[in-house]
Amino acid sequence: MTSCRLWHWQAINERGELITGSWLLTDDRPIMKLMAERQYLPLACKRGKYYRARDWAPRQKIALMQQLATLLKAGLTLSAGLCLLSEGEKHAGWRALLQALQEEVAQGSSFSSALAQWPMIFPPLYAALMQVGELTGQLDSCCLQLAHQQERQLRLQKKVMTALRYPLFILLVALAVAVAMLLLVLPEFVAIYQTFNAPLPAFTAAVLAFSAGLQQRFLPLLGIAIVAIACWRYQRRRRPGWQRNEQRCLLRLPLLSQLWRGSLLSQIFTTLTLTQQAGLPLLHGLQAVEQTLTPLLWREAMQQLQQRVAQGMPLHLAIADSTLFTPLCRQLIKVGEEAGALDHLLARLAQWHENQTHELADSLAATLEPVMMVITGAIVGTLVIAMYLPIFNLGAVLN
Repeated sequence: MTSCRLWHWQAINERGELITGSWLLTDDRPIMKLMAERQYLPLACKRGKYYRARDWAPRQKIALMQQLATLLKAGLTLSAGLCLLSEGEKHAGWRALLQALQEEVAQGSSFSSALAQWPMIFPPLYAALMQVGELTGQLDSCCLQLAHQQERQLRLQKKVMTALRYPLFILLVALAVAVAMLLLVLPEFVAIYQTFNAPLPAFTAAVLAFSAGLQQRFLPLLGIAIVAIACWRYQRRRRPGWQRNEQRCLLRLPLLSQLWRGSLLSQIFTTLTLTQQAGLPLLHGLQAVEQTLTPLLWREAMQQLQQRVAQGMPLHLAIADSTLFTPLCRQLIKVGEEAGALDHLLARLAQWHENQTHELADSLAATLEPVMMVITGAIVGTLVIAMYLPIFNLGAVLN
């Protein structure tokens, strides 16, 4: 299940009462069939928003777990808590989702199985931890731990993305300004330069020649760039090998590779720590980690680790041949397995990588900011000098 749709409906129930509601349904659950199962006589059905996996914001899932933990600690039952949250929810999609979860729980299903029915919204980690909470009677604590873990992970991901996007954004702005000056500003100066009746400086002549060539070829070049980007996106979706090659290249880039690797290792060890502390087997924890990772290269690495661990290999030996994990990871995991304190060592690894990634992101942003300013100033300054250099020499021409 990768998508679902919100339906708004009106119907008459078996007692002859007019009722209205909203259901969040997947394509394999027709609304009319569901109404027939509940003995509803449909009067009107209206399609609502179409939801994909990326439409369910992580921040909303974190807030759900936090609010649910608070309500459970206050003494409310799970069904009553979900009902209360759905009544106060303004977002139509989330309100319908909470109502669906509440109905499942009210009918006797466990919260973990109710979450498992929505894999596009809740990764397997959610269902696994809720199952542990149900077995131990500490569902509120598991909800709170999960919310804290997801919040830390989201904060780190945002910081990493900001550090990676900032220099690219500044560079794109500088290039856009340069292209605008070459296409719009420099041509206005050509008529002025022609009245001088004197040869232009070589630097200005070269820039004007480049501007003229860009004006003639701008639309073909723009079309080629758009087609190239579209082909790259198509191949990236259709061929996993492209994703692997991109991610291997990213791991070879200085600074950026450390930032990306650190954020993913922090995510992996934080999730493993949470599953170990909850009492889940290591193999189930690795499966949960695989579902939370986006890069294909790392997901395949998690699959290989699962195969080795399932064969009885210790975790520190399972990751020995992987180039994605650092020697520090192998050493601390080995110590944790030998001492019987794997969860504590995994927590240390997660915290260490998180701190290192935060520091690297801060230093990268602080370093690249003046560098990008210098690059932008150099590009714009070069064009300004090329435009005004003949005017500076106007006195010599008049003499």
